[in-house]
Order: sequence, then structure tokens, then C-alpha cells
Amino acid sequence: MIGKLKGVVETIGDDLALIDVNGVCYEAYCSGRTLQALPRVGEAAIVFIEMIVREDMIRLYGFASEAEKSWFRLLMTVQGVGAKVALGILSTLSPSELSSAIALQDKAMVGRAPGVGPKLAQRLVSELKGKVPALGAVDAGVLGLQTALGEGVAGSNASDAVSALVNLGYGQAQASGAVARVIAREGEDTATEKLIRLGLRELST
Repeated sequence: MIGKLKGVVETIGDDLALIDVNGVCYEAYCSGRTLQALPRVGEAAIVFIEMIVREDMIRLYGFASEAEKSWFRLLMTVQGVGAKVALGILSTLSPSELSSAIALQDKAMVGRAPGVGPKLAQRLVSELKGKVPALGAVDAGVLGLQTALGEGVAGSNASDAVSALVNLGYGQAQASGAVARVIAREGEDTATEKLIRLGLRELST
């Protein structure tokens, strides 16, 4: 099995890259984020590989990080998610953003990915709660929110508060961290409006 390629970027296409390893070119299908992160043609690159073998096909999927590769594997455990949909999700959301979406049960965030309808988005956040990969690159703010919640899954009040703070222009990690600190003091049942108000106070200090 192939786990990683170290070579030179031969070409970069719309959904795949050719990596030249000592004269042998490997075709790796990649997310948009990975393709954007690759060095320019002719430069050295390292691509983490997930190799899928079927009766009629052997295909390599390439990733910029172990975290992205781990998420690809995990996403494919959910019914209705194949390689194409998994790559679409990883093109839309970074591993950190996926961790946030799962922690906050934010199906709308997951639903931004191509090929992910409302039902599949709901299934993804439900089935993957508590299953964030060890290399999931969870933002400190999200990790704090998971810790504050105990089970690592936010109720609608926490999710709505984080969403509101993000809509006000704060980053996902900042918003999650602020809400986590408020929940740690005030409790999980704190009303959404109060979480937003106190969260804003946290962010302004």
C-alpha cells in the first residue's frame, strides 16, 4: 500500500495532481485545498496518500496533511459519502472547520459542501460526534468548548451563540473559545442571548 509520495509536481489539474517519484508519475485525486497548497510544477512536494482498491479500479487520493487524510477516512464511514463527496467536503472545510462543525452540530456549515444535502449533513454531524480524528487539528477554542460541554457536542444555544459571533465578524476559533469560557462559568443551560452578550464581553477584553 502507498501511504505517502515524496517527489516533484508534474502537473496540477482540476481535481488531481501528477507527482513524479524517481521517473514514475502517480496520479492522485485531491481536494481543492490540497491542490491549492501544492508547490508549483517542477518543485518538490510531499503528498499523504489513501489508496483505494476495488475490483475494477485502483485509485490514489492525495492530501496536504495527515489530518485531512484522517478526515477523508472518517467521512467515508458515513452512509452516502463516497470519495467524491468526501473530497468536496474537504475542499469546502478545513480539518479545523470540520471539527468545529461536528462539535457544534452545525449541519448548515457541513451542508455548504457540494453534494451534501440537508439529510446527509444531519447524518454527518450526528454520526461523527465524538469521533474527531486524533490529528483533527482542532482549534484551541473548539477544544475548549468541547471540554466545557463534557460530551463534546454543543446544544443549540451554544451553536447559535457561536454562529452569531461568527456572523459579527469573529473567527470560528475566537467565537468558540469565548462561548466555552462563558459556559464554564455560567453552565450549559445558559440562554443563547446571554451567551452572545457575555461572549462579546469576553472577546472585547
